[in-house]
Amino acid sequence: QLELVESGGGLVQPGGSLTLSCAGSGNTLDYYAIGWFRQAPGKEREFVAGISWSGGSTEYSDSVKGRFTISRDNTKNTVYLQMNSLKLEDTAVYYCSAGNGLTYFYWGQGTQVTVSS
Repeated sequence: QLELVESGGGLVQPGGSLTLSCAGSGNTLDYYAIGWFRQAPGKEREFVAGISWSGGSTEYSDSVKGRFTISRDNTKNTVYLQMNSLKLEDTAVYYCSAGNGLTYFYWGQGTQVTVSS
């Protein structure tokens, strides 16, 4: 059974940066596409970024394109989300998920990102 654990969240000022990590255990992440999602208070969970199993293909929501970068290191069984130029509206709980790129089967517990001055 694959388990995912997110880390790296915290409090950051607008314009700042954070890097989130999604570590897999119990199984290798090699076979899965990984997505990052977020959910702000009172809002639906939304897709943020995704990466193919090989890392050769990535996609981003329009709201983060050019500011966030998703990457993976399969030797460490970990996927990263580098977040730059953070805005107030990026405040949310961030989740990573593993699946086939269309459907996501496994979810982590989430990590809080708060952007505030």
